[in-house]
Amino acid sequence: MGRFSPVLAQGSEEWGLILWTQQGPPRGESMSSRMDKRNTKHDREIPDEFLKQLREDIAWRRIASGLQCLAAHKQLVESCEPRQKNAAILLEYFAQWVDIGFSGRRLLKRLLSRFSGVRRESLSLLEFAHLRMAEGLMAMAEEEFGKAIKCFETVLALEEEISDKPIMSIANFWVGRCLRRQGRYDDALGYVAKARELALRLKYPKMAAVMHVLEGWIAFQEGHPEEAARILREAEEVLADTDDWVTLGNISSAYGRIARRRGNYEQALSKFEKAIEQYNQRDPFNRNLARSFVNIAFVKRLLALQLANKMDSEAAKSRKRRQGGAKSAAFPKLRGREQLTRLRAEAFEHLAKAREIYDRYDDHRGNGNVHVTFGYLNLDDGELDRAAAEGATAFRLGDEKKDIVLKARARMLQSAVECAKFEEQIEEGSSRVPSSQLACEFSREALESAKHTQNRRLIAKAHIALGLALCLGFPEDLEAAQQCADGAAALLKPAHQDYVWRELQELKRKLRGAGNISSTLREWSQGIVGNKSFQQVSEEFAALVIPKVWRHEGCKVARVAARLSISPKKVRRILRDQGLLKGAESG
Repeated sequence: MGRFSPVLAQGSEEWGLILWTQQGPPRGESMSSRMDKRNTKHDREIPDEFLKQLREDIAWRRIASGLQCLAAHKQLVESCEPRQKNAAILLEYFAQWVDIGFSGRRLLKRLLSRFSGVRRESLSLLEFAHLRMAEGLMAMAEEEFGKAIKCFETVLALEEEISDKPIMSIANFWVGRCLRRQGRYDDALGYVAKARELALRLKYPKMAAVMHVLEGWIAFQEGHPEEAARILREAEEVLADTDDWVTLGNISSAYGRIARRRGNYEQALSKFEKAIEQYNQRDPFNRNLARSFVNIAFVKRLLALQLANKMDSEAAKSRKRRQGGAKSAAFPKLRGREQLTRLRAEAFEHLAKAREIYDRYDDHRGNGNVHVTFGYLNLDDGELDRAAAEGATAFRLGDEKKDIVLKARARMLQSAVECAKFEEQIEEGSSRVPSSQLACEFSREALESAKHTQNRRLIAKAHIALGLALCLGFPEDLEAAQQCADGAAALLKPAHQDYVWRELQELKRKLRGAGNISSTLREWSQGIVGNKSFQQVSEEFAALVIPKVWRHEGCKVARVAARLSISPKKVRRILRDQGLLKGAESG
């Protein structure tokens, strides 16, 4: 027997995307030859054997075989119309192949338009179910998940009336996928479990394994990475001998997310890179490929932050050594800066590749996540206006599709930007709403959106964002900020100390600092100073007040000294002791 392989032509659409290189007759050629002859004779019948191959190749994850079969019957698919026998069934099978990765979304939309004028009572129940499945897939592809769910639920309501059980398995699976995209993990799990049970009952273990992957992903999102890894391994073993590179890539990508959650960034990068290799086996413009680029960019951002924190710590130690007369090493600093610049530059490059792919699909969630990650990279670089613009664009994309997950992520970014503006005392004019107020408003919106999902981490992150924003305000906000910290802590698992857990620790540190200041001032006002001398109390008071006045005075030492009538030298000493001055301050 010969073999064949798909070669993807860049920039082409639908049928033009797949070119076939063949050595010898591929599997199913005899049927293809017969179909070609029928097409030549203008026989418009859609043969049962053609549909059977499309269905079986999906069920057994023979992806290349199914793609070849479609390419061999291009005219038959393109001429599909309501008056043909089996037309609705072909339409639904074609929709499944579009979902798997065949680049025929535009063609599917055109074919569906031919059925728009068909009176539904003229269709059999089975034909009606297949048509609704195709319509639901189209809605799902366009991120209209509520509309898609209604289509699939219509099909599920006919379960007792029609004998086609594979369609029921797929319908349950697709409902589960829609619910997962909406962040409704608990709801999704029931549908996915039923879909997998039906697939196993039909003796389609490969199809069931694909559904098992989604169960693993949901377990991960619900905070059970060990269980998720076990489920993914089980599915991977079943699919290892298939050419379903997209699902295998999804498994590798999920492994990468598990590694990232555990703080193992190098392993996460390795898994994401493997996912990219697997996706590329099928299509260099696969939508999931873009997701891996975003994941890699985000991990490199975390590595850059980790490196920057390490450099800051080493710089603080170096300052102390210099005060003691020791010399500092310049070369390690230089290498650290070069590595930091490289990591951030690579992250920007990965995001540019992801955006190129997402633009092909007009993917709002995907493009929104690209904008959010771009925003955080700009925030890290101190480019606050750019970060704010990225957050606003991401929110607009989420709002267009009523995507509450994307809207929550965008609002959290916007809150973080306003927090940074407040910390840096950036004024935008007297008519502008204060940054501290905007930060609270954005984070409250984020929390409200997140609470409409079952995504525990998203809700926890929104609690942290609101808590950090509340810490910018007045003492009366501290109790609410503490409630945010408690709410986030209840949702996060301390065993996995990733970046979200560290953000929670930062919130707790700020609350401790604010609480200590309040209690200290309260004790002093009551004359409770312990064994401290007046000079010691004065020094502690200066350490509390001077940093705050310094921020209000635009971070200018001279202005603080003039305002408080103290020496600039003392101001510099106190600021330097708190790590607020990284070098000589001439102001």
